[in-house]
Amino acid sequence: MRIPGDTPPPASLIPRHGLRPCTPLCNTCLSTYTCGLQLATKQAWREVLYNVTMRATEYSDINDLLDDLLSRMRAILGQRLVGLYLYGSLVWGDFDHDISDIDMLAATATDVNENEFAALGQMHKDFAAAYPKWDNRIEVQYLSLAGLRSFRTAVTRMAAISPGDPFHVIEAGKDWLMNWYFVQENGVTLFGPPARTIIAPISKEEFVQSVVDHATQWPEWVAATMNSRHYQGYAILTACRALYTFRNGVQVSKKRAAEWAQHELPQWADLIGNALQWRQQARRAADIDHTATYPETMRFVEYVSDLIQAG
Repeated sequence: MRIPGDTPPPASLIPRHGLRPCTPLCNTCLSTYTCGLQLATKQAWREVLYNVTMRATEYSDINDLLDDLLSRMRAILGQRLVGLYLYGSLVWGDFDHDISDIDMLAATATDVNENEFAALGQMHKDFAAAYPKWDNRIEVQYLSLAGLRSFRTAVTRMAAISPGDPFHVIEAGKDWLMNWYFVQENGVTLFGPPARTIIAPISKEEFVQSVVDHATQWPEWVAATMNSRHYQGYAILTACRALYTFRNGVQVSKKRAAEWAQHELPQWADLIGNALQWRQQARRAADIDHTATYPETMRFVEYVSDLIQAG
């Protein structure tokens, strides 16, 4: 038997009671599947087994959706799929079932090759057809173990799908440090070993500095939200959360950060409150003048960017 952190247990080893895995794992199963391991590895192996079989979220339909997506990934990648990790609003606690995206990291043994890329691209199209409510609301990054360990010093090819973008290949380096920190600190393991065992350790200080570095790019990024009230709201709330992180050293949900920012920045309280409302509006509602709120959105984001850069 391999030790934890090497490869996840195959499906045939996952304890089952009846037709489904036992959840949580009972003491009998834990004793059976951890017997013979050294004491130092036993707890980690228990964690792997538990995370493989646990229900990931409080939403039964999303749990079923995640199970199906994982099954489709494994059918294509086989043992080259090392782990799958859930992060984002489903983990932070401000998830909105009607508008929020589902964010995941898929760790692979090596870079996705051409055949796998084609198969995964088709799989995501088929998945969107099977779950039309979640079309354009699934975000997955497929990154190799090497990429997850060398992102500070090297750029790695990463296959990805995200809202507004088809399945494509991008280059991922240090600019993804914040995402990997979220996975490291709060990610939910859907499959494979704990994320901390495969991501090069990221300190809180590195994370906060990354927030500062990203703040310089926000005005350029916000320019792309001119024709979307929904994404203007997203930009405002993201800025609130970044400021909260910079001031307090921890990450919280967008909603909590927005409520905090309304007290910290009372002159912007109305705009922040509006941004919370804009999240609930349809992304392409025909009766909204999206450009009307763009100038104030830009001013707010520039203001927060300046606050962060000034320290």
